[in-house]
Amino acid sequence: MRRGNRRSRKTAVGVGLVCMLTVAAVPTALSSAAATRQPGSGVTHNITKLYAGAKKSGELDCNGDSPAQTPLRAFNCTDIRGLPGLSNQNNWNNRFWDNGVYIGHDEPDATFLSTRPSSGGNVTWHLTLGSDPTALPTVANPGSDVSHYFELTPAPWLSMAICDQNSYPQLPCVPNSNRNAPAPCTTAAAKCSQNLYPGGGSAFMEMQFYPPGNAPWIDSESCDNTHWCSALTIDSLECTDQYQQCNRNCEEPVNFSFIQTNGIPPGPPSPQLSDLASAIPNVHTLLMNPGDKISVHIADEPVKGEPGQKALLVVIHDSTTGQTGFMQASAKNGFQSTSLVDCSGSPFNFQPEYATAAAGNYIPWAALQTNISTEFEIGHFEACTSLTEPFATNPIDSADTGGVANGCTGPYETAGGAEGPETGDGLCYASGDVHTGYDGNATDTVPPNEVTGCEDNWYQNGDLDFDGSGYYAGEWPTSASVTTHVPSSFVESLPKIAGGPGYTNLFFQSDVALSELHCGSSHLSDCTVPPNGPGHFYPYWSEVDRNGTCTLEFGNVHAGATDFGKDNQYGSNKLTLLGYPEFEGKTLSNSCPAH
Repeated sequence: MRRGNRRSRKTAVGVGLVCMLTVAAVPTALSSAAATRQPGSGVTHNITKLYAGAKKSGELDCNGDSPAQTPLRAFNCTDIRGLPGLSNQNNWNNRFWDNGVYIGHDEPDATFLSTRPSSGGNVTWHLTLGSDPTALPTVANPGSDVSHYFELTPAPWLSMAICDQNSYPQLPCVPNSNRNAPAPCTTAAAKCSQNLYPGGGSAFMEMQFYPPGNAPWIDSESCDNTHWCSALTIDSLECTDQYQQCNRNCEEPVNFSFIQTNGIPPGPPSPQLSDLASAIPNVHTLLMNPGDKISVHIADEPVKGEPGQKALLVVIHDSTTGQTGFMQASAKNGFQSTSLVDCSGSPFNFQPEYATAAAGNYIPWAALQTNISTEFEIGHFEACTSLTEPFATNPIDSADTGGVANGCTGPYETAGGAEGPETGDGLCYASGDVHTGYDGNATDTVPPNEVTGCEDNWYQNGDLDFDGSGYYAGEWPTSASVTTHVPSSFVESLPKIAGGPGYTNLFFQSDVALSELHCGSSHLSDCTVPPNGPGHFYPYWSEVDRNGTCTLEFGNVHAGATDFGKDNQYGSNKLTLLGYPEFEGKTLSNSCPAH
């Protein structure tokens, strides 16, 4: 999840930056890897225009770093790649900076490849949602505590590359065409992507799932304590090629809507118009039970009542309950493309970018080299026994009078400290908190939080000392059956292309190294999977044949499974090839017998 507006605070690479107009200050503390370059040494011309009437809060920058707007809530944004051989205000030390703040986070991912027509924009997934133990989470023995999904991941998601001519690199994009692909990187890292076609204007769609147990969604991650819910999100990047120009008021705008049983967003989905209603589930939000079997179909479809128009449509059918929810990323539904010039929005039909999911057809600005993928975001929760450093008011939701803090005490925090440093653990809430007034109504509440804990999303990009439940082997699912202390695995059948065939290849990747303090070109030994934390574990993908159906499961599943070498599946650090630290495994054949 993302942080709100901050200034001069420590970040993922251990520096504090102050952004004054368009000049970033020199960091006061640098790792030796970072000291070779300083932000601002290159030429950039950041844009500071903002359209008249812009709202004081919204999602013009889902990272929460817009100097012109406070965030509506803390989002799970797309991590942005670094560019090789480039040092300027927006790209430094192999990382992208949003208004002087590093924004990366931890995203283990499985990406699927195919050259078959429609593989880039028409895909169906069959899933069984994970279930939590009956017992509430415990905070006593890291690695053997009772864990629930919200402690492990704020948002498993499914992805697709999307056309947006107003997104990086600000070039035309023809929907469902492989001509949008950036030129391949075939030379040394210092020259990769220099003077090459950077690709068509590209956005990143994440079809996110939110686990139960840690409501409200507006400042935590759950719709309620007993259901999964889901949302269609589309992130764009308001920068030109090589990050030479970015609009600092709206660097990463997000379109967002919950998946609804009536297909109507609960509030305006666009970055420009989103409001409190956009971030609060209503009676039409699709709620799914743990253990439900669902299908997810994502494709370019006609817009009802708009002849000749098409837009991306997500349909989720819950075969266990018989309910169906859907959302179309259309102008008719209020989705908008954002202008680099002044952050204003134009009604827009978002459509798939590529005809196929061939290698190289990816979002050119995203840290993950991906198009069609499944991913579990991790590193955003730490359980505590008590809280310290209370905030006077909730910095995300001032209407919430339930109390919020920045400091965590307990066995997980005591075990940490190998990486860091972290400026704080916030936002943190106490067990039993019902977040009174969270929606602006002084008497409204949500189900009580199940455990005292912190989201690790306000002062930095996540759990930088890697001491939360997500980095302990004993707290991840080991099978599709729930146990007394760990959840059941989230079971995903291998995705299918329109017409029924599967994807021919897949590979695993992770951008965790971007969050490792000392990882850099002169400190390759400090870029590791698992990261240097007290749990010494990194969750991984496994393939299981369940009654003739090939499934992927994520966590610590190895009995009766193909585990691809566990964390070795993420391969090696590709910094020398890509120009930023990114772990990628070998491309594998999708050779499961049932496939």
